[in-house]
Amino acid sequence: MTVALVLAAILTVVCVVAVALPFLGEHTPADDVIDEPSPVAARQLDLAERRDRALAALKELEFDHRTGKISDEDYRELVGPLRREAAEALRDLEPRATAVSRDRGASPAKGRPPG
Repeated sequence: MTVALVLAAILTVVCVVAVALPFLGEHTPADDVIDEPSPVAARQLDLAERRDRALAALKELEFDHRTGKISDEDYRELVGPLRREAAEALRDLEPRATAVSRDRGASPAKGRPPG
């Protein structure tokens, strides 16, 4: 019984030290540098933020409409532009759509062949 308690205590101490060791080491400021994203990564980040804002605005509008804060007429007036913005942001984020649009000479936001 005593041997089991001593082994459990030793195992506990070893586990605590193993978990705490990375936090106890000293870091130099060079280790904490965040690299600037590449232009492509920055564009993707901007597009993802635009998508998130548009979808959040749509979600909030839907909620306000369901709870009665927004009338049906106002809802119909506001939902169209928000849906278009969300769709454009999603379309711009999809790499295939961008490549296809570029091949056709259209802007990625439109995504439709001229016709």
